[in-house]
Amino acid sequence: MRHLLCAAAIFPLAACAHSLHEVHASGTSPDVLIGDAPLVEGRAEQFVVMGFVRQTDYVEDARAQLLAACPGKRLEGLTTRYSTDLGFFSWTNHVVMKGFCIPAKSKG
Repeated sequence: MRHLLCAAAIFPLAACAHSLHEVHASGTSPDVLIGDAPLVEGRAEQFVVMGFVRQTDYVEDARAQLLAACPGKRLEGLTTRYSTDLGFFSWTNHVVMKGFCIPAKSKG
């Protein structure tokens, strides 16, 4: 019985939760046809322990991944999702950026 009570007391400490904070979405230019344009993505995360963090540029990392996936083209219909996974005295912030890779217009 004692072990059961001990396990029941520790169980809530091991539980975790997930929280979706924000989703931002941009529109597309009126002249853009999404059609068969590939959807590209950039992801990054930041691990935090008791409020201490080492990586502060994780959003820039996700943006760099997104731009690298669409070289020489333009991105339209962008979405950015910020979320957090909560743990015991720690949490992980996530950012996911997605967009359609559209051929750049030629000027002339």
